[in-house]
Amino acid sequence: MAKRLEGVKVLLVISPRNFRDEEFLEPKKILESEGAEVKVASVSLDQAIGMLGLKVKPDLSLNDVNVSDFNAVVVVGGSGTPQYLWGNSLLHYILKEAAKQSKVVAAICLSPAVLGEAGLLKGLKATVYPSPDAISKLRNGGARYVDEPVVVEEKIITGRDPSAANPFGKAVAQAIWKEVLKKPLAEW
Repeated sequence: MAKRLEGVKVLLVISPRNFRDEEFLEPKKILESEGAEVKVASVSLDQAIGMLGLKVKPDLSLNDVNVSDFNAVVVVGGSGTPQYLWGNSLLHYILKEAAKQSKVVAAICLSPAVLGEAGLLKGLKATVYPSPDAISKLRNGGARYVDEPVVVEEKIITGRDPSAANPFGKAVAQAIWKEVLKKPLAEW
């Protein structure tokens, strides 16, 4: 049986330190099981280390990302997000470019704050890890904060926390199916 996301390329962005392991592993597993090719980017090519000890060697540094090579950009959360990804103008550029090129853009845990900073959430519902700073960044970016596990707004998907990693990964896969491949969700 053909895999539903065969030929699709997805970029997962992680912090070099303290990304959330399951928020990386679950979406990656779901996307790859559907046939998508997943590449990992970080602020450098140095080995990244997750909060629970997972070690990941990035395929690309953010400097080397060509957005047109990917169908979706997914930003993984974790406690390293505020230090390494919040306020990262290069990541903002990548996310804005992905949105401009009609790619699926997704973020989980503390990372939806980056979507707010990049101006991608104006007038949209979005969720984020419920820290006051993260919620403030969403609202400052024009989002309507909702405390839900996963929020899908067409091509923008946000997830709240590690417990939402699996449904978040499924929502990203389904959004690629519907919004990028232009297939009806009823056929998913």
